[in-house]
Amino acid sequence: MTKLIGISGSLRKASFNKALLHAALPMAPQGVSFTIGTIEGIPLYNADVEREGVPEAVQVLKDQIAAADGVILFTPEYNNSMPGVFKNAIDWVSSSMTGAPNVFAGRSFALAGTSPGPFGTLLSQDAWLSVFRTLGADLWSGKRLMLPKAGSLFDKDGTLIDEDAKARLKVFVETFAAYVAAKTA
Repeated sequence: MTKLIGISGSLRKASFNKALLHAALPMAPQGVSFTIGTIEGIPLYNADVEREGVPEAVQVLKDQIAAADGVILFTPEYNNSMPGVFKNAIDWVSSSMTGAPNVFAGRSFALAGTSPGPFGTLLSQDAWLSVFRTLGADLWSGKRLMLPKAGSLFDKDGTLIDEDAKARLKVFVETFAAYVAAKTA
């Protein structure tokens, strides 16, 4: 069975990207498990803290990524770039100070996101490219999902209601899952 994990880069309870991640879960094809990881509870990176032990929230996320065949980052866009809290979480998980293996090396990653603006996280996703190249991740270049005007895509409860956005999300998840399955076969 192919294992995917999705991680939202927002801490906000009613985040559009958390809602997008939740909408993506049931779109995983048969034979693919798709679970959620979280950046909740991850402190600001501090090597002094790490020397005394990796915080539990960091270790949980690192273990989830290590157990997955593929990872989808659902990234918001803040000030034309990636959210600081999301980058901080990736910095923690990627740190090798403790001698832990690099969970990014060779692992398949994909980028998706939605934003209220007209570009749908284009600049945030671009900002992630150099990070994942540096970490040695296999950044899937088959397609990125950028959904603009998020306020019109979801209802007041955070349910994805736009049919075009649903169709694009479904193709994105299915195509990434097929890529990961072929790579791990």
